[in-house]
Amino acid sequence: MTDKPRVWVSRPTFPGIVVRLEPHFEVTVEPEERKFSPSELATRLATQDAAIVGLKDRIGAAEIAQATRLRIVANLGVGYDNLDLDALSAAGIAASNTADVLNESVADYAWALLLGSARRMNAAERWLRAGHWKATEFKAWLGTDVRGRTLGILGMGRIGQAIAHRAVGFGMPVLYHNRSPLPEATERACNARFVDKAQLLRESDFLMLVLPLTPQTRHAIGAPELALMKPTAVLVNVARGGIVDDKALTAALRERRLAAAGLDVFEGEPALHPGLLELDNVVLSPHIASASTETRRAMTALAVDNVLALFGHGPHAGRPPTILNPNVLA
Repeated sequence: MTDKPRVWVSRPTFPGIVVRLEPHFEVTVEPEERKFSPSELATRLATQDAAIVGLKDRIGAAEIAQATRLRIVANLGVGYDNLDLDALSAAGIAASNTADVLNESVADYAWALLLGSARRMNAAERWLRAGHWKATEFKAWLGTDVRGRTLGILGMGRIGQAIAHRAVGFGMPVLYHNRSPLPEATERACNARFVDKAQLLRESDFLMLVLPLTPQTRHAIGAPELALMKPTAVLVNVARGGIVDDKALTAALRERRLAAAGLDVFEGEPALHPGLLELDNVVLSPHIASASTETRRAMTALAVDNVLALFGHGPHAGRPPTILNPNVLA
């Protein structure tokens, strides 16, 4: 037996990083990636002092009801809509995320989806792999140019700003909508101009969604919003499923009221709206915008830093670097 505090890691990650916990904690790492039921989460959390979890692990009042020892839940993601922050705070349990370390990786991937959607790369590759390429046709597989077109960004946090910086190389004017305008210096650095949401939808040739999922942002892009967009526009979502009404988006793409989309996130994922799978004008990927080796390692390291810090260890001792509810430390 040991008197060390216990940490549960809900999925396999990078052993060389998690090992930093071992001098201070009894560490249990799940050997396989899986989704836990609410009762399974409750059972595991009941005996732990800390937990490092992923977006599949939905943790609320029921899951922590018996977790009398639990002091922190460190989320392996910048978004934390899988955590009931109010319930955790009421129980005096800290929560943290992996803010900032994935900004550049997600911005890169957002551009990959934008370019792939604009130039129909996914459909062309499937057509080629199926053996249909017998001759080159001058007007086959026509896409749309990106350079000089208007980039719209809905949600201009750090990832949105990283996306905007990349637009400079494409000579693209940038419009954005946020809860409030950015400081003028930040706007200049991003070459971006604040507009209201309706103007953003009407004028964007490419619309990037980079906002958190909250009750207020659910279906921020639905049938009324899609109706405002240009029929030549391309929509890219690297934020969260649920921000877009996938049923309405599927209809708009099928009826060519929207030219194309690039989607990394979906309502009810890993389930997809079946209509999306039937379309050739949408690029689909399985929620992997941050999935580079370097970034996933950095995310793991930050989650470990948060756990160590809460228990008074490491360079951030006593000050978890990305705590979401610092009031619990008061």
